[in-house]
Amino acid sequence: MQDDVTISRKKPRFPVHAGLAKYLKFYQRDARLPVRYNDLLEFDESVPVYDKHGEDTYWESPLYPQHTLEQLHAKLKVVYASLKASGNTKIVEHKIVDRIEYCAFGNTKPFRVRIINRLNDVYDYFYIKQADASRILGLELEEIVSPNQVNYIYDRDTLVEEHIVGIPGDVFSKTSMHREDFNQTRIAKEFVKFNERCIISLLGDMRAYNFVMQITPDFDDYQFRIRAIDFDQQFYEGNPKVYMPQFFKENFPYVKLSMEYLTERTVLQYQQEEHSSIVHRVRSERHRIKDLRDASRMQPVSTPENIEQLKSGYAEFYKNSAYERCKTMIDIVELNVKNVIRQVRL
Repeated sequence: MQDDVTISRKKPRFPVHAGLAKYLKFYQRDARLPVRYNDLLEFDESVPVYDKHGEDTYWESPLYPQHTLEQLHAKLKVVYASLKASGNTKIVEHKIVDRIEYCAFGNTKPFRVRIINRLNDVYDYFYIKQADASRILGLELEEIVSPNQVNYIYDRDTLVEEHIVGIPGDVFSKTSMHREDFNQTRIAKEFVKFNERCIISLLGDMRAYNFVMQITPDFDDYQFRIRAIDFDQQFYEGNPKVYMPQFFKENFPYVKLSMEYLTERTVLQYQQEEHSSIVHRVRSERHRIKDLRDASRMQPVSTPENIEQLKSGYAEFYKNSAYERCKTMIDIVELNVKNVIRQVRL
């Protein structure tokens, strides 16, 4: 397998327009927060954060003025309560903000906040990022099209996201994939289904370090689910292969596993299973997906050049000239979903 996928190094951030903001308010995704993204940028300096093996994590620990730190921590606890309990601050009575970390590496330059329960030392994370319309639309599509629930809050220029638990995909492939008690076929099956969801929802750049593997013990086996944790490249790029995890060299262990344990017939079967699941979810959320489509019609999320390239690429990939009539990235997603519905009906 050859990696010929190119990704724009710096995707622009798209401000949220009125239509999408109205949608987020209607579906209770918005809130007025005591801390916004720019407030967290007011630190004097930072120190690098290393993992337990002494390796650089590309995160930094900001150093805030001491006289503002206590107030900032109190506000961050309120943000956590808004994310986890609709603003009920009773859940943070025994919690403290343990640390704040900053990553200048990502498109949204996120802050990661670790919060600890003083009674039992159980900790949790949440993220504060710059609001980006394409990312928000990606989170909404993940909620509708995938089997996963997504929890986030939007406040003008700020996006707060829940931490998604799981083993990073690159770590899993190196340390756990070939465990004797893990069913290799189940892992390969999940990668096929994940690949199909990305193609349909235009979720790009799903390299192994941008998704996690969630493992659930069953009564006689383990169940696996791959979850995306990075939506920065949601329907921006024009190259169709960006939305196909199978073409990234970082995912070769998963591709190799699929080639070893699956046949062409079983791959087709799992793709069809995923299509049926998507149709079921779309039908149950048909009003929401229609509202999302309407809200995003006038919302820029890419460039005209990328849209032209992608619709031509999908027309060739699916052998379907209808893609040439698409005017936006949202139109391409809608046509993807309609095609899936037609295939399931056949």
